[in-house]
Amino acid sequence: MFYIIIAFITGGMVILSLIINSHLSDKIGVFQGTFVNYVVGILVTLVVLLFNRNSINLTSYDFSKIPFWAYLGGVIGVMVVAMSNIIIPKIPAIYSTLLIFIGQLFAGIIIDYLTGTAVSKGKIIGGFLIIIGLMYNFLVDKNEPESENTLTKSEF
Repeated sequence: MFYIIIAFITGGMVILSLIINSHLSDKIGVFQGTFVNYVVGILVTLVVLLFNRNSINLTSYDFSKIPFWAYLGGVIGVMVVAMSNIIIPKIPAIYSTLLIFIGQLFAGIIIDYLTGTAVSKGKIIGGFLIIIGLMYNFLVDKNEPESENTLTKSEF
């Protein structure tokens, strides 16, 4: 249960981070915002390592023994932040969140399939139901004028 709660909190933090980064990129530029994001991230990581009792001693690692693909996480991370900096200001947060979630869901299904992990029909059907719900909601929002039932920041 603890890990489920942590995963839930992490999901919220991912979206919050993407929104904050997109506002930064609006002010200073997409790639400059991405750069600042990673510089601040590495500084925070260094502080955490300094105060961590089980600090990592990177000099003892032989980085040549690590497979090439293992370094792609950083490259993909930069691409995610940069693309989010472009997309998030253009799409409402709820749609951005759902579209990112759908991408994660189907990427997970594909990775599970490719690695030989069982993929249930329920996961695939659930993914398509989310897509259908998103499309329906988008059409309703597009065709419906601003109504009394819509919450605004001041009412929240």
